[in-house]
Amino acid sequence: MDNEIKKYLFDIQESIDSIQKYLGDKHDFNVYLADKMMRRAVEREFEIIGEAMSRIEKLDSTIEIASKRQIISMRNRVIHGYDKIDNEIVWGIIVRHLPALKTEIGNLLG
Repeated sequence: MDNEIKKYLFDIQESIDSIQKYLGDKHDFNVYLADKMMRRAVEREFEIIGEAMSRIEKLDSTIEIASKRQIISMRNRVIHGYDKIDNEIVWGIIVRHLPALKTEIGNLLG
């Protein structure tokens, strides 16, 4: 695998780890809602994940990552539709999809 792609995969992994660190062990939606700085930090990490995924796609579209298009679309929604972000949807992604993506990226990095 190309070193540039590995760098982007590492960036994704690092952003996922950061989101998990921001949320702590409790993963409490009400705490997330009440903390604007945390929400903004999580949104920024989603921007990084989506941008890195977009760059991977441009370099090698044959790399299999589930929900690749949805991840890139999420980035676009966060950046361009910042005023329409649904915190419940973001939370759902954190809880349901981020753990699977973390495993997938870890497998690709070996």
